[in-house]
Order: sequence, then C-alpha cells, then structure tokens
Amino acid sequence: MTIALVTGAAGLVGAAAVKHFAERGMDVVGIDNDMRKSFFGEAASTAWNRDLLLRTVPRYRHEDIDIRDKDRIDSLFAEFGAEIAVVIHTAAQPSHDWAANDPFTDFTINANGTLILLEAFRAHCPDAVFLNMSTNKVYGDAPNELPLIEEDTRWSLDPSHPFAENGIDETMSIDTSVHSLFGVSKAAGDLLVQEYGRNFGFKTACFRGGCLTGPAHSGAQLHGFLAYLARCAVTGTPYTIFGYKGKQVRDNLHSDDLAEAFWAVYENPRAGEIYNMGGGTYANCSVLEAITLCEEITGRPMEWSLDDENRTGDHIWYISDLGRFQDHYPAWAPKYTMESMTREIIEALQNRLG
Repeated sequence: MTIALVTGAAGLVGAAAVKHFAERGMDVVGIDNDMRKSFFGEAASTAWNRDLLLRTVPRYRHEDIDIRDKDRIDSLFAEFGAEIAVVIHTAAQPSHDWAANDPFTDFTINANGTLILLEAFRAHCPDAVFLNMSTNKVYGDAPNELPLIEEDTRWSLDPSHPFAENGIDETMSIDTSVHSLFGVSKAAGDLLVQEYGRNFGFKTACFRGGCLTGPAHSGAQLHGFLAYLARCAVTGTPYTIFGYKGKQVRDNLHSDDLAEAFWAVYENPRAGEIYNMGGGTYANCSVLEAITLCEEITGRPMEWSLDDENRTGDHIWYISDLGRFQDHYPAWAPKYTMESMTREIIEALQNRLG
C-alpha cells in the first residue's frame, strides 16, 4: 500500500490533493475536523466536501482529528509507517482578522500543529515527502514598499523594477514588515518545514501561496477572496472591499493546478525548498476587475461598498514569480485563466445553492 496523508483534506487545496493522488493510484488518508466552521460559521463548513470525497473517492479514508492532538497524530502515523509516501499539509487557521482575535489558537494550529506533524513524520516515515501549504503572507506587508503606480482599475508595479516582468520571487525578505499574527504563525510553520529539510535532509517543500481558489472553496468574508466574491454574486449578498480603492491586485491559482504542482514535487523531490505559488502573470486581477468579471458571468450587477480601512498586513499588489518552481519542474504550468476559474466557481455555486 502506498499512502498519501493529507491534512485539511476537506478544504479547497486538501480535497484537490486527495482527488489527484487517488486518481494516480494512491490510497489517501485525510485529516480534517471542520474547524473552518468554527472559524467562519456554518456557510464556511467543509462537511459537504468531506461527504463528497467519501462518496466519490473509493480509496479515501477520513479521520476527524485536530492536528494539535499529538497522541492521535502520532498513532495515525505509526499505523501506516513507511507506507506513507507523501504528507500534504494544508490544514490551517487561514485568516488575518480571525488570528487577531485569538492568537493562541491561531499559533497552536499553524505553528505547533506543523511541528507535531513533522515530528510524527520524522519518527515514522522519514523517507517520505513532506509538502507544506504556506502563504505569501510570510512576507508581511513588505510588497507594499514596492514602487506602485495607480491605474484606472488596479495598482501596477513600476515597470523599471526587477519584479515588474514576472512578479515577486523568493528573494523578498520576510523581515522588517508588518505580518499580522496569521503571517507570523504561518512563517513559523514555513521555517520549521524548511529546517527539517535543510537540517535533517528530509524531502520537504513549502508553497507560498497567493490566492488559491476553485469550486470546492467554502469562501467566507475573512478568507477566500474569489470564492466569497463569487458567492456574493450568485446570492445577491452585498460585498465589502477593504481598502486600497478596490484596486489591490491578487494572482489566483486553481486548486487543481496546485495539486499538479504537488505531484510534480512528489515525483522528483528536493530538500528544504520554498516556492512562490500563484497564478503569476498568467492569472491575476484587482478586486474591482473581479467584480466586473462576476457581473459579466452572472449577467447582473453586484451590490458592493468600499471600506477605506485596509486589513492589517494586506498586500496592495502581489503577483507570484513562478520562475523558481518552473525551473525545477519545467513541465508544469497553470492551466486556468481568471475567466475560466471564476466561471467554474460560479457555476458550481449555482448548482450547489440552487
């Protein structure tokens, strides 16, 4: 038996990884206790996606475990031992705003939970591959110090800057910036995964994601930009933009494209790697542009308003430079455009919500 162990398995990225690795012949063990419902309310629950995986993925086994539960995590790893070929860690507390209200829970999930997984990995399957879903928020608000130019619908980077052509690469510093407490806890987990790779020689990689999206995303106001925006467009819910005139730019990567990137690393792993991972120059938009796109797809206007106060540590312009990853894995490239992924999300919401 060859096993992929996926944390956050009922979430957007975790579910995509479950399906991709099962389709390639692996048995998949998923860990997810639906804390997203506790974070963001009933509408953000991932229970529907867990049930879908159990119905449609024959090789899937689900475990309702909190990743902070050291004894249960260790027992699960011990049960399978060397049969575990890859650990895909996507479980997290994912929101700036939520973290500020409960820093202890945020840190114990994102940092301590990652450490518990790494120690179980070291004890029971050290020859496996450990893939960690990190975030571009480890850079804090350092990207906001870049020379930006205001245009009609978006902010753009001064074309003379080295990042202007391909986006922000991994040389961006994580120091001397405002991170939000969420950014700090995720940076701690990111550094731990790097250290287990570089210090112990384990096959690890951190994916510093931009906006990750797809039809399986249970978007909420505090997390899941494009999926939540699409939900508002479908349901007629008023949408609030926080700061930067709605011209802040995000790159967006479909969860299926990310799962393909996971598979590429699994097949040819390295030790202690970091990769900026998003839609890059291929798929990005401002909030205003995303609203227009949703209106075009649904055929009706959205009700939205602007709150002048931006979120702490939020980025004004962030486009991921995918060059490092594509140098290491040249066969990989994102397939979904802004239009195709937004249309797929909206159609899935229309089908699910009636």
